[in-house]
Amino acid sequence: MDSIHVRDLRLWAHVGVLEHERRDGQWFRVDLTLNLDLSRAAVDDDLSASLDYSTSIKALQQLAAEIRCLTIEHFSEQMLNRLETLHGPVPIWLRLTKCAAPVPGFTGRVSVERRRHGGVTPTP
Repeated sequence: MDSIHVRDLRLWAHVGVLEHERRDGQWFRVDLTLNLDLSRAAVDDDLSASLDYSTSIKALQQLAAEIRCLTIEHFSEQMLNRLETLHGPVPIWLRLTKCAAPVPGFTGRVSVERRRHGGVTPTP
């Protein structure tokens, strides 16, 4: 299976358990992989035989501007729904990362990984 990868898409969204996270917003990072057969698009130079990744990026940017919710799990579910509406039931892998979790003394990141329709985790 071939893949289209989108990496390090930064989104500002109003998501979080704490009220100020939903009120003020914060940065998230998205990595996603869409698995599909790209051989016809490669041979024929035909975008209609592939997926236009720019529409995926725009759709996720629009979702981030609209959403207000508590959990990154719900945010990721809405992302998968949006991508499936756009591209149909293609295998999708998605990682949604909260760039600055408000946990005292914690400077790392928190992520959820989701798959739909057998989406394959990409190799590093």
